[in-house]
Amino acid sequence: MPSSLSAEQQSDLLRRGFSRRTFGRIATILTAGATLPFYNEHALAQMSKLPSLPADAVKINANENPLGPCAEAVDAVCSAAKQGGRYMWEATDMLAQSLAETLDVKFSRRSEESYLEIFPGSSAPLHQAVLAFCLKDRPFVKADPGYEAGEMAAKYAGAKVINVPLKSGTYDHDVKAMLAAAPDAGLFYVCNPNNPTGTVTSRSDIEYLVANKPQGSVVMIDEAYIHFSESAVPCTDMASSGKDVVILRTFSKLYGMAGLRAGAAIARPDLLQKVTQWSAGAMPITAMYAANASLKVKSLVTERRKYMTGIREDTFRWLAAKNVEFIPSETNCFMINVKRPGRDFAKDMAAQNVLIGRSWPVWPNWIRVSVGTKDEMLKFREAFAKSYSA
Repeated sequence: MPSSLSAEQQSDLLRRGFSRRTFGRIATILTAGATLPFYNEHALAQMSKLPSLPADAVKINANENPLGPCAEAVDAVCSAAKQGGRYMWEATDMLAQSLAETLDVKFSRRSEESYLEIFPGSSAPLHQAVLAFCLKDRPFVKADPGYEAGEMAAKYAGAKVINVPLKSGTYDHDVKAMLAAAPDAGLFYVCNPNNPTGTVTSRSDIEYLVANKPQGSVVMIDEAYIHFSESAVPCTDMASSGKDVVILRTFSKLYGMAGLRAGAAIARPDLLQKVTQWSAGAMPITAMYAANASLKVKSLVTERRKYMTGIREDTFRWLAAKNVEFIPSETNCFMINVKRPGRDFAKDMAAQNVLIGRSWPVWPNWIRVSVGTKDEMLKFREAFAKSYSA
């Protein structure tokens, strides 16, 4: 990884309104990875304060998949590890070709012709898109509450951030309010389904945003959780048809590969090139082989969605019976109103070895919970009943 920005990168940043004072921070975004203050979720900081993680702890705080990689992916990791002394660029191309065929988009080894690029997860292209499309006077626009990584990257790099509340009652993205709030936006970020609420924004609303956005702005549609949803409509065809959109996909969620790191960005070639100009380094070959093996298991998405949905809906029925307010979700996470500061509630749960997610400043009394295994969610219920007061 480079320790500083190239002359071309510095020239591009100056042209787009960033000052030289921000160069060090931007270089850090590209090189520091998980050490950055915005890269990891705040809930992980709570866990790091523990002397050690108890063996029986329930870890439902980070939107991970407790099932982990499928058996075929694990076998692929073991096989790939034997070739770990080589960069294996061909493994990345192999995954890109397989994913492109799955999504019906064009992949080419020639970057100027390709609509898909592989990344180590989806956080990297999110951060890089902020650098590519946001300026000091072209802000980053997102829903509130929403996934904060892009917002934190924008602030860290010196770009303006605009948060727009989710719609009341339905909790989907208010695209008209987003447009009104930022007629000069650089990047509109739509996580669909949304993190942390698990709610879905309609395809028609996303189409409206794309059709009515300011000239020169880009719409990023983060589809990290789309495999869990029955109603969310993929938008990869918008990229294929040449719209000003960037689609994010990841193997971290349904495919259970959060620790292995594999993902992709799908966009028109010229947009992808603006994002990838900030890339460096080879992909982890274990993740490339594991992701490719996962795509070949055709029943995996359906089976895992059914498994996770069943546990989530059973938890919802239990919460409803207790008259606990929650937001119906279509993903592997959901929000609960605990009627007191979420941080304090999370501490009470952690004292019972149940680690839950965090609250958002706009909703301080709501906390996010990830869906665990059946046994883990039973332990969650026990701890919740002791910590919650109606």
